[in-house]
Amino acid sequence: MTGHWKKLGLLYHLPEDGLHSKLRSHTANPLPVWIEADIYRVYFSSRDAHHRSSVGAVDIDIVQRKVIKTHAEPFFTHGPESSFYADGVSIGNCYEVNGTRYLCFMGWQNPPGEHWRGEIGRLIVNPDFSLELDSDTPLMGIDNHDPISLSYPWVQQVSSENYHMWYGSTLDWNAGNGEMLHVIKYATSTNGHEWKRQGLAVPYQMNLAQAFSRPTVLDTLDSGYHMWFSYRSGLGKPYRIGYATSKDAIHWLLALDQAGIDVAQTGWDAHMIEYPYVFEHKQHVYMLYNGNEYGKSGFGLAMLQAAF
Repeated sequence: MTGHWKKLGLLYHLPEDGLHSKLRSHTANPLPVWIEADIYRVYFSSRDAHHRSSVGAVDIDIVQRKVIKTHAEPFFTHGPESSFYADGVSIGNCYEVNGTRYLCFMGWQNPPGEHWRGEIGRLIVNPDFSLELDSDTPLMGIDNHDPISLSYPWVQQVSSENYHMWYGSTLDWNAGNGEMLHVIKYATSTNGHEWKRQGLAVPYQMNLAQAFSRPTVLDTLDSGYHMWFSYRSGLGKPYRIGYATSKDAIHWLLALDQAGIDVAQTGWDAHMIEYPYVFEHKQHVYMLYNGNEYGKSGFGLAMLQAAF
């Protein structure tokens, strides 16, 4: 990438006392869905008093950078104790199959006496933008290929009968430097419903980029595929936003120094930046992203200043 991201400022953060008992803190993993004109419904993951995340939303005019409507009720809440999303719902992105729009998410489980883990589920986005669970079983659960934990899916249709999913997979909770080894893998599907896991997508580097999360992919810039993601080094540095590129959506080149965005000197995103979501609107490329404390400080907007 030859350009950089111009930060346009903080778009939204929860009021100090929250909006709802299930939306008390954090606006993590912002996910925009176009409504009309310049207005998007931005879904986000918010926490209750027990740190279990549910899905809230605000409607925002992206061009004016103005909140049009705040939704006080959650659109979808974490599940019952026995479910694969009992301890939280962290959202990824939306995709369509035969006219039905799906929203993929990471479902959190925190079994007593065990390490937390994640699996991938799916919601249906109804025509009125309400959300409902597609299935009470994971779309992709842990198995022999991914035996520990899964995270943050991004699904994209790459041809008429070819879908790709990029997702996080834990290889080790402690890779020897006090940090997990959590990488971005990929899976393919011919129908958008059944998935074949294909292995590692983005190369990792120990002590530099070894804990990845929330990939976001763009392929409409006439120069291949572009991915942004959160990453940690394992050396104590908080989340940063990284970048990788690919010509075929399968083989990726890590290019952290070309991400084009970093923490600010002061303010809501001065300590960390993470959970990017890149999208196009009216010939501009935008990024929604979170700042300090894993989204507790809100989410902001940036605009790409140069073409690839």
